[in-house]
Parts: sequence; structure tokens; C-alpha cells
Amino acid sequence: MTSGTATTRQAGTSSSVTAPALTSVTRIGVTGHRSIPGPVLPGVRAEMRRQLGGALEALSCLAAGADQLFADIALDSGVPVTAVIPGMDYEAHLDDDAARAGYRRILGVCANRVELPPEPTHEEAYFAAGRWIVDHCDRLVAVWDGRPARGLGGTADVVAYARRTQVPVTVLWEPGVRREP
Repeated sequence: MTSGTATTRQAGTSSSVTAPALTSVTRIGVTGHRSIPGPVLPGVRAEMRRQLGGALEALSCLAAGADQLFADIALDSGVPVTAVIPGMDYEAHLDDDAARAGYRRILGVCANRVELPPEPTHEEAYFAAGRWIVDHCDRLVAVWDGRPARGLGGTADVVAYARRTQVPVTVLWEPGVRREP
């Protein structure tokens, strides 16, 4: 795994600054599946809104699915979003044109952007981004079906890391609902 420091940019500037230190603002990170089944979606939306209540900052990788949904709800609620960009050609590896368009749209209005150093593989880059979010949040919201990750850096890996590091995790899912293979 590659080590290094992240570069943080304030929106609308080209200057780099050190990643902001934790303050009295509660930072909530997100991890979750790219595909959220219809029966789960209303509950996930409602609980994300509830979790984002108050003076907060949201941390998201802006991937399709849970990450973009969380960022959109945060922005609609007036909560600033910090985009955490994995160390790779991230945009090119998003699922499809709709995911890339959502990523660009949200990224354009984020309060901050953290660009992580390159990793040897895409999976390691995803996991590094998930760990960065856990390491910089006060609690984690996970849109997770409780099943094992389908690859390194998946939702289950990020949830396990959060639990190992004693970051509180709120899992949002409907019991008995499975996501598509």
C-alpha cells in the first residue's frame, strides 16, 4: 500500500492546504452500495435526512448510489460536503454516464475536495478512501445489506474498519432485502 498525504482544496481555489482538523462540527461519513433496491430507498433517504440534522459536515467519495444520495441530501439540507477522491483515475471508473454526471455535478458544489495519493490498484484506492473517511469522521452511515464485500474496499470492509477503530456506525437497510447480484 502506498503511503502519503492527501491534498485538500477549498472549493474555487487552486491552493492546497492541510486536511482540516476535527472541530466541534460533527463530521458524518458515508459508505454504501452503488445499487440500492427500491424497497430500501425510502427508508434510507429518510434516515439519511435524520442523520444529517444539525450543524454537520458530510464526507463522501461521491460514488454512484449511497455516496451520491448522501451528498445530495446533505447539500439539500445546507450541510457542506467534502469530496474524498480515491488515488486513481476515479471519474473514468465510475459505473456509467449518469454516475459520472452526478459525480461532476456534486463535486462542483462541494465545500472541500481531498485528493488521495495513488494506490497500486483500484480496489486499494477505494479502500484507502473509505479508511480516510472513517479516520476523519465522528460517525459513519453505512447503506449496507450486512453481506461480505464483493471486492477489497467494499462497504463491508469499510464498516469493519470503522468498528475496529471504534467509530460509531449506523447501518441503513431493510431486513430481508437483498441487493441485485
